[in-house]
Amino acid sequence: MLASTLIAFLIPPRYESTARLMPPDNQSATGLATAFAAMTGAAGGASGISGIASDLLGLKSTSDIFVGVLSSRTVQDKLIQQFNLQKLYGDRRMEDTRKDLEEHTSTSVDRKSQIITITVTDKSPQRAAAMGRVYVEELNRLVAELSTSSARRERIFLEGRLQGVNQDLEAAEKDFSRFSSKNGAIDIKEQGKAMVEAAATLQGELIASESELEGLKQIYTDNNVRVRSIRARIEELKRQLEKIGGKGENASGPVEGQEDPLYPSIRRLPLLGVPYADLYRRTRVQEAVFESLTKEYELAKVQEAKEIPTVKVLDAAHIPDKKSFPPRLLIIILGTSLALTGAVTWIFGKAQWDGTDPADPRKEFAIEVLTTAQASLSTFSRNGSNGSSNGHRRWGRWKESDRQSDENHEDAQRNGQ
Repeated sequence: MLASTLIAFLIPPRYESTARLMPPDNQSATGLATAFAAMTGAAGGASGISGIASDLLGLKSTSDIFVGVLSSRTVQDKLIQQFNLQKLYGDRRMEDTRKDLEEHTSTSVDRKSQIITITVTDKSPQRAAAMGRVYVEELNRLVAELSTSSARRERIFLEGRLQGVNQDLEAAEKDFSRFSSKNGAIDIKEQGKAMVEAAATLQGELIASESELEGLKQIYTDNNVRVRSIRARIEELKRQLEKIGGKGENASGPVEGQEDPLYPSIRRLPLLGVPYADLYRRTRVQEAVFESLTKEYELAKVQEAKEIPTVKVLDAAHIPDKKSFPPRLLIIILGTSLALTGAVTWIFGKAQWDGTDPADPRKEFAIEVLTTAQASLSTFSRNGSNGSSNGHRRWGRWKESDRQSDENHEDAQRNGQ
């Protein structure tokens, strides 16, 4: 009992920290199953890809995919490096450390509820809980990285396409703004309409002023104030009409020495219309493409978030306050029981041996077998022949004492008769 108690209290205690995860959705786990199938060289269509991956990997449910990720070398190496398990377990090789980590970790799936259970055993309760949390974190990270769903591929494609379209849109906007700033072309269509209306108004006023001037000439002389006033007005109207019409300008703009007008003239508007329309159309097209891709990109991000099987923690890994091993009371009871059983067996066996007649063939056969076994073992002992002779002497003394005990027993029987 004392020895069993000492052994029970010398064994270092171990603690178990358990984390439980909800099963992933079948729809959301499709992308992860596709990734596993791609890793194993599987090929197939999008439909039924989860079943294909399960058949290839021998998985019965999507929860088994998570268990496979947890037992992967990537997750094990992460825990080994983070907690320095190679030094803690006293291993020289990483492969031995991985095997020790597998012995200290248990992952299982409940076949009815599909709940995943992760149990970590360690001498430190804090380290056991921390390792359980790292298991969950690494599972979540790897699931997100390995997900190769259609929404993820679409999101990556749209993301790259958006960058290219954004650059094209910026270039088109710069070209359009430079052209508009250089030529004063804000809106060619509206500008042309406004300028034609303005020219028509000026032309009408000019005709009316000329008619009024002809009427005044019939009454007054050329030096009359009213005549000079109408004539000055007519000159100004003609000057404004020439300015709007672009008289004296070429296709590239006003000639050198002339005042640069605020807006392009009617003469230049048709020439500016074609490049303006091209630049405007290019800008509008890039804007429409950018807006459409942005909407699709946001939808793809939402769909990707739906398809990625995020880890849902049901029970987080906690710090255990009760050891799981060793069962000290059980060790003490079993050790004491075994010792008592062995002692009782030895006592009754020795009494039965001493009470057996030396001439009994069974006893002689047993002594012969023991003698042969002792001689065979002594030949392999470290002391060589000395050990053998000492063994024979010890066995001879034991036989002599046994023979003397038998003679004393026979004398006692005769005396009794």
